[in-house]
Amino acid sequence: MKVYEGGRSLDGAVVTVDGKPLPPRYDLRRLSPMGFEWTYEGAGPAQLALALLADHLGNDAQAVALHEAFMREVVAELDNSWELTSADIDAALARLR
Repeated sequence: MKVYEGGRSLDGAVVTVDGKPLPPRYDLRRLSPMGFEWTYEGAGPAQLALALLADHLGNDAQAVALHEAFMREVVAELDNSWELTSADIDAALARLR
């Protein structure tokens, strides 16, 4: 099971998957020039939602299709420091479908 973690540092928002930086997946869509954000709805949270789903699902088309709803349901509600597991993401996706 993968573990996704986010937090803030002097360098800004930092997001990892199993301890390694989560790629922003600008190759799919460049939604935010400033990178990842969370706790609200917007471009940075949308970029994070897309990256999380692309990594978790392993299906770029599904990630693009679901990222906006996932951003509103999950990413916008995250605390400043957070952790999501694969099981958490699966549960959220089940609620969205």
